[in-house]
Amino acid sequence: MKKIAINCDVGEGLDNENDLMPFIQSCNIACGSHAGNEQIMDKIVKLAIKHKVKIGAHPSYPDPANFGRKSIEITSEKLQKSIQNQVNTLNEIIKSNNGILNHIKPHGALYNDIAKNNKLSLTFLEGISAFKDEVKLYVPFNSVIAKNALKNGFKIEYEAFADRNYNIDLSLVSRNKRNAIIHSSKEVLKHISEIFNNEVVTTVTGTKVPIKATTFCVHSDNENALEIVEAIHKFYHS
Repeated sequence: MKKIAINCDVGEGLDNENDLMPFIQSCNIACGSHAGNEQIMDKIVKLAIKHKVKIGAHPSYPDPANFGRKSIEITSEKLQKSIQNQVNTLNEIIKSNNGILNHIKPHGALYNDIAKNNKLSLTFLEGISAFKDEVKLYVPFNSVIAKNALKNGFKIEYEAFADRNYNIDLSLVSRNKRNAIIHSSKEVLKHISEIFNNEVVTTVTGTKVPIKATTFCVHSDNENALEIVEAIHKFYHS
């Protein structure tokens, strides 16, 4: 059986990283602009290295008040500067621990916005251009950011969400809706197995839509995050 790679967004205040690390393959560390700080980053980098988990940067809109989950008005220059500062800060911490930055995955509203906004996606890519030859970019399948990243010479990895439901356009169901998040480990396994094995996802309308992914995100703030990653690890890695 092929193994499924799981990633988790971490450093966001849940303090459950020590429990999650043994069951995941990569992590996305908050870089201080929606959550986290340098002390937390250092702690989680050390944990990731200990557990041989690939380390990624998880930059966001500079908006801690809204946890980076709302789109904000910001100039291209300010956004690029913020992204550069966030990734550089984490990368210096990784280097100080003799680790390697494996990937970059934007957070929250920024992730969703660059998936569909051409100008914003190019602004983001310019902001991380210094890392083009060194790291991968985790992006959603068939998105604007994926297409622009490939055109501009970035290495990408398609990501899908293990614990989130999808709309027919492959956008995520809004967190304001009751069916946005999948809490059951059994349902998560069913969800990701369809994507991984059949390259389709059953959307909330019941329609099956083509999708590809080589890494799957489980949100660390899902109330059943540990149960979910344990179940996936047991099924696909035991």
